[in-house]
Parts: sequence; C-alpha cells; structure tokens
Amino acid sequence: MPPVRWHGEAGIIEAARRAVYRDSPRLSRCDAVTQQSGAPMLNDEQISRWHQDGFLVLPHFKPPEALAALRERSLAIVDALVVDGTLPVFSTRDRSRLADEALLASADQVHCFFEEDAVDADGRLQVPKTQAINKIGHALHDRDPIFERFSRDPALAELARDLGLAQALLMQSMLIFKQPRIGGEVNWHQDASFLRTAPHSVIGFWFALEDATRDNGCLWVEPGGHRGPLRERYGRTTEGLKMERLDDMPWPEGSRTKALEVPAGTLVVFDGLLPHASAVNRSANSRLAYTLHAVDAGAVYSPLNWLQRGPEFPARGFA
Repeated sequence: MPPVRWHGEAGIIEAARRAVYRDSPRLSRCDAVTQQSGAPMLNDEQISRWHQDGFLVLPHFKPPEALAALRERSLAIVDALVVDGTLPVFSTRDRSRLADEALLASADQVHCFFEEDAVDADGRLQVPKTQAINKIGHALHDRDPIFERFSRDPALAELARDLGLAQALLMQSMLIFKQPRIGGEVNWHQDASFLRTAPHSVIGFWFALEDATRDNGCLWVEPGGHRGPLRERYGRTTEGLKMERLDDMPWPEGSRTKALEVPAGTLVVFDGLLPHASAVNRSANSRLAYTLHAVDAGAVYSPLNWLQRGPEFPARGFA
C-alpha cells in the first residue's frame, strides 16, 4: 500500500503561521498564559544535559500525598465506569484496533481505554475492569479537579520555562496503568509524531506514581536521539487517522538505549523528538504513571494533529 499523504499540510501550517503573526489576539483566544519570570529551577549542568540527552530525571518531584491522591482518584474513575457495548482498546502494535471515534472523542474529555489482552475477540472482558484499563485520557488536567491540581503546579510552570516553553499550553494528559501481567508494550515512538507544531515545541512530563523497574515496564530512551529526525507522524488524513513513515532511520537498540528505573515521585521530562518505549509488564506489580504534554502557544499547532481543542474548550497553560 502506498504511504498515506497528509494533503496540503505545509500550506495549511504556513497559512496558520501567517495568521498568528497577523492576528495576535489568536493567542489570547487559546488562553495561553504568559509566564512571569522567576528564579530558574534547573542549574546550568541540568540545562546542558537536557540539550545533550533530550531528557532529565528529577527525583522527589512530587510528594507521597500527591501521588496517593492521583492513585485514589484513578481507582474511583475506573470504579464508576460502566462497561457495555464495544470496548475501546489501546494498542501501539495494532492502531487499527482503536476506533477513530473513540480517540477523537477523548480529546477534551476523560475516557478509559482497555488493554488489548484484557478483551477477547468478541469484545468481552477477560479480567475484572480494575485490572483491564490501559489508560485514561486525554483531558484529565482540565476535567478532573484532582488531576488539575496536580498538573497546574507552579514548579512545573518554572520547569517548562527553563526548558524553553515561553507560553506553555497543556494539550494532553494520560494516566497509564501498565497492569500486572497484561500491561501492553509501547513501541518506540516520538511524541512529536502526535502533537506536531511549527517549529517543534512539544515536551513530555512523565510522573512515576509507583516504582518503575525493568520488571514492570519502565521507560527506555535513546539518549541524544532528539537530535535525529522525526520518523513518523500520526494524525488526520482523507482516510481517517493514520501513521505515516517520514524517515527510514531505524529505531534504537542495544547500547543506544537506556532503561530509566525510577522510584515513585520521580519526574522524567523529555523532548518530543526523543525516541522512547516501554516493554510489556509480565510482573505481579503495576507501574502507574501520569503524563502531561505541553506545547508553546507561539508555535503553530498542526490542524492535522489527531487532538484538536475547539473554541468552546481551548487549551490553556499552567495557571
């Protein structure tokens, strides 16, 4: 099958870029927050490592009580979930199993997605629902007060400024369960494939709500890989949501990769071009994590990204 074409994206982005600079109120309609300058959170060595490696590991970023609040709230969301009809499954091995409608509907809502190994061929759950959820997304930081309090943290706003986001917009949030024994593999990918801006600006904030180890599916990264090309992009096409290969550069393996085994409370922050992945969890321990993705309001957000926030519920910053 020939590669899927993103018809007219370059022209659309260029027109949008001109509109941004011609009509400056566009940024205020996005509710971008101009951060006030303050004391930097990162030192020179950390900034240097960020530019060199494309990621930083920041232990003890969140206190135990904040982690407990998110864990408790996540269980409450799942407990309230009514399981009926076709169950939306999340899989990076087979994206066709995730219906376009289910994903698109979650852009400004809070939806649950199931592990592919938790659902049989007839769509029936094989395990209790509390053990079947792959993730909850994608607007927890806006729709749920517990997650909003965790996400709109002045310390995070300072960190985002240090990393170059002059006007941060929080676009997406996900609670990732990595369930015991059936927690699915997440293939090598770059977050900029899903949240494309011109120029590139997406940054990921990954919080370990439980200890992350090699046994239960910790993150793996390619140090320095953010300096390579964008290999794929996923988004809207005339054929629906599709992944398009952009560059044949292979995904990392062997000595080019690094396991990030981190204790609960750690924040891993990474450039949207950094290749990263996680293995299947066959252990008896879950690996609960919460992620935020932010872009700069001064960049042009691609109209072909799968995630779009309309004027009735626009993205906003850390305040």
